[in-house]
Amino acid sequence: MKSVYRSRDQRYRQMGFTLIELMISLVLGLLISAAAIQIYLVNVKTSSIQASGSELQDASVFGLQQLEKNVRLANLGNPSTQIDGTTVNGGIVLTGLNIGVPATPTPYPNTGYLTRRAGDTSTGPNKWTGISNTNTNSDQLTIQYINITGNPLRDCEGSAAAINDIVIERYFLRPVTNDSSSGDIKNLALACDAGRVNKAGGIDDTMSATDSRQFGKAGQEFIVNVDQFKVLLGTQATTGATAGQMMYLPSSAYLKITADKPAVIAIKIGFIVHGSTPIVGGEDQTSFTLLGQSNVLKTDSSRQKQVRTTYETTTLLRNARVVNVSTSL
Repeated sequence: MKSVYRSRDQRYRQMGFTLIELMISLVLGLLISAAAIQIYLVNVKTSSIQASGSELQDASVFGLQQLEKNVRLANLGNPSTQIDGTTVNGGIVLTGLNIGVPATPTPYPNTGYLTRRAGDTSTGPNKWTGISNTNTNSDQLTIQYINITGNPLRDCEGSAAAINDIVIERYFLRPVTNDSSSGDIKNLALACDAGRVNKAGGIDDTMSATDSRQFGKAGQEFIVNVDQFKVLLGTQATTGATAGQMMYLPSSAYLKITADKPAVIAIKIGFIVHGSTPIVGGEDQTSFTLLGQSNVLKTDSSRQKQVRTTYETTTLLRNARVVNVSTSL
C-alpha cells in the first residue's frame, strides 16, 4: 500500500503550471493580443480611408462635374465672343463694365462680387474674403450668361432663369452654415450665389431680400469640405509674336495688362478637398501644389487628420472663340 500512496503523491505534485510555463503562456498571449490589435487598427484605418475617399468622390468629383457644366454656359447669348474686362455681358465678370456699369461717373462699388484673386480689391456685403485653410488666400469666379435656349434654365442655386434672363453666378469659399469649428481651421464649402443682371445695366435688385435670385447673398453650398479654391484665366493672344499661344493668368495679373489685352477663352480651376471621416492613426498630407502654386495647411490643434487631395480641371468656353488672323501674305 505504501507504493500506492507514493504514486498518488507524485501525481498530485505534477498538477498545475510551473512559473516558467506561466510566463511563457503570458508572453504568447500578449503576442497574440498585440497581433489581433494591430490587425484591428489596420482594418479601422483602411476603413476610415476608404470611407473618406468615397466622400471625396461623392462631394467633389460629382460637384466638380456640375461646376464645369455651369462654367461652360459663360458668355452664352452674348453677341461678342471677345471676353475681357470691358465686354458688356462678358462671360467672365472682371469689372463693372462687364455688367453694364460704366466707369464714370461712379464705378461699380461692390468689387467683392467680381472674379477676384489675392491682391484684388474687395468691397460689399457678403463679399469675397479669400478665406482658405492654407497659407494662400482663395479665389472667386464670377460668370454670366443669357438664357437664349428657348427654355427655362436653372441657375446654380436652383432658381428658374426665364428666357432672355441675364444670369450672374459667383463661386467662392465661405464657412459652412452653422459652422462650429474653432481656431484657424474652418469647415469650408464652395458656395454659389446667383442673381440677375438688369438689361439696362447693373445688378437687378428688384427681387425681395428672401429671393434666391437676389445677388450679393451668402449663396448655396455647392461643394463641401473644400480647403482651397483657385482660378486661372486662359487667354490667347491674336496679334504679335505670341499670337495663338495659350497662357493662364490669375485675374489680378490679367487686369494689369493694358496693351493688347488677350481674350479669355478658358477657365482653369483647382481645389484642395478633404473627406469628413477622420483617419485613425498615421499622418495626413499637409503640403500641396495646386495650379503650380504651393499650399501648406494651416497649423491648428483642432485640425483632424483627413484624406485630402487636389483636383484640377480646364474648361474651354464654347461661347468664346478667338480667330487668329495672320498678317503674312
